[in-house]
Amino acid sequence: QVQLVESGGGLVQPGESLRLSCAASGSVSIFDMGWYRQAPGKQRESVATISRPSTGGSANYADSVKGRFTISRDDAKNTVYLQLNSLRPDDTAVYYCNTAPPGLFLWGRPMMWGQGTQVTVSS
Repeated sequence: QVQLVESGGGLVQPGESLRLSCAASGSVSIFDMGWYRQAPGKQRESVATISRPSTGGSANYADSVKGRFTISRDDAKNTVYLQLNSLRPDDTAVYYCNTAPPGLFLWGRPMMWGQGTQVTVSS
């Protein structure tokens, strides 16, 4: 079973940047991948998705992050990235990666959520 490990979060001030990484324990090149976030008291939401290389690796973003966040992938490293620029307090959340849509099956098992990485934007 492929496991996902997110990293790169932290405490930053409004306007600053972070780069999140999602390292998979195996290849995820057959999947569209996505970054998701969950703020306290809110449901998990999709932030950005990137299609698999065989379909062009195109990206899509939630309106709330369009123009500020950039998703990318390096399938040679089994890693998906999320560059967060111009961060705002309402970006504060735990950020997760998964397939797009989440929970797609590989070798008979759904892709599980990792532990996530906390992003806190505060002055």
